Amino acid sequence: MPFRFFGRDDSRLVLMLLMLVGITVSLQASEPSTDVSINSDRHARLFEEIASEVVELERRSNVLKKVVRFVTPSVVHIQARKTSVIGSTVSARRSVEEAGSGVIVQLEGQPYILTNRHVISQSELNQIQIQLSDGRITFPLRVWTDRHSDVAVMRIASRNLVPARLADSDTVEIGDFVLAVGSPFGLSHSVTFGIISAKGRRDLRLGGGDVKYQDFLQTDAAINPGNSGGPLLNLRGEVIGINTAIASSSGGSEGIGFTIPINMFVQIARQLVQSGNVRRAYLGVRLDRRFSPLQAEELGLPVTRGARVTEVTPASPAAEAQLRIGDVIVQINDTPIDSDDHLVNLISLLPIDQQIEVTFYRDGERKSVTARVGARDAFERD
Repeated sequence: MPFRFFGRDDSRLVLMLLMLVGITVSLQASEPSTDVSINSDRHARLFEEIASEVVELERRSNVLKKVVRFVTPSVVHIQARKTSVIGSTVSARRSVEEAGSGVIVQLEGQPYILTNRHVISQSELNQIQIQLSDGRITFPLRVWTDRHSDVAVMRIASRNLVPARLADSDTVEIGDFVLAVGSPFGLSHSVTFGIISAKGRRDLRLGGGDVKYQDFLQTDAAINPGNSGGPLLNLRGEVIGINTAIASSSGGSEGIGFTIPINMFVQIARQLVQSGNVRRAYLGVRLDRRFSPLQAEELGLPVTRGARVTEVTPASPAAEAQLRIGDVIVQINDTPIDSDDHLVNLISLLPIDQQIEVTFYRDGERKSVTARVGARDAFERD
């Protein structure tokens, strides 16, 4: 067969044919695949990869589920009806309800409910309704409260109660995972999760300034109105504190909640149950609230913390230990003192008549003395 050369007209035909072939190839390349099995297989493999990797996470999350089941029988919902006076006339009254939470504990071998004083204050016994986790309704037989710490304890007589386990809140560290259980907005047994954000918060304005003794744990676990009195738990399901307050500009949770450490709460609760009141230890010093790290530096102190003495009460334990105005107390026994509030709280929780070692700086020199703390009510009224 002889070969032919294309002339001009033939080349146009070839060009058109090449263009048609290119368009056809392009269309074939851009058409979606009709083989859905390929995409389905890839999707299935991705799901299997996710499922295998999430097994460990699910196993760990099961711990949280078990903690919730473990503590639920110990948490109660509290509804307290209060009667308040409107204006200056005693005849003008209105009834309001306060919703909160509580946790069942065992003290001296008997069941009690711990909650906040502000939840049940101004309510009679028959106005405080306690709903147990199984739906039973009961009322307290007796109530004790301490307004200076916002602690309340209620004695109840119901059977088949499950007391919560209590942790040692002194071992709590910033960053520990925690769960908060309570009744925010009346939604009983709600659970939130977070961490301990800070410790030793002592400068909160609560209860019109009545809550003088503060040593709060701070958490970002969501706490809302109705959580007050409910427990804050560690991952073992042990109570590390009683949820008390929130810092909020909107009235809702903004990730800053405050909890009374359970060690402090139980110590006060035991005194209330045993004697009906709280007797706080007393050293006998007034302190400089404006003392700051800058002032410590100006005094030439090697530490930037502590509590500076501005007055010593005559005949007090501090006077007998020969503490003086200007002394900067930096340690009680083995506990470093951060501030004046820290010192006041620490002393107030000590057993009366306990002997302590007070370490302080005087004229730039570190000194230590022993003192035996007395009872506050012997020197001043709350």
